[in-house]
Amino acid sequence: MEAFALTNPLLGTLSLVPVTSLYAALNAFLTLALGLNVSRVRAKHNVFRGDGGHAGLVAAIRAHGNNAEHVPLALILLLLAELGGGNSTALHVFGGALLVARLAHAFGMLRGSPVQAAGALLTLVVQLGLACYVLWLRPWG
Repeated sequence: MEAFALTNPLLGTLSLVPVTSLYAALNAFLTLALGLNVSRVRAKHNVFRGDGGHAGLVAAIRAHGNNAEHVPLALILLLLAELGGGNSTALHVFGGALLVARLAHAFGMLRGSPVQAAGALLTLVVQLGLACYVLWLRPWG
């Protein structure tokens, strides 16, 4: 806990990256849930290597894998923006949008819903927006 906190005699203990910590934890829960779903579907079909040709298992594997591929970059960018002095409201908008995007994408992958495309697009918009925000916050000296 001390690694993420700063103690000030007047203000007490302050968290250094409260926004990133929140969205990292929430996205970790999503990734864990998607991973558990893969295990559940594997056990259901008695397939413990590959996908066994089961479309539902392929979808579960890709929903989990895609989340694991996209969330780390977005969280790193969110962390850099927060450490760079980013506005708390803007950080929450980016973090919240990321979580909504990843939930929509996972739901769409698992249910064959068109919200998958919306989630994928929103994920890319969040990543691009965060990358631009990090550059905008960067001191050019």
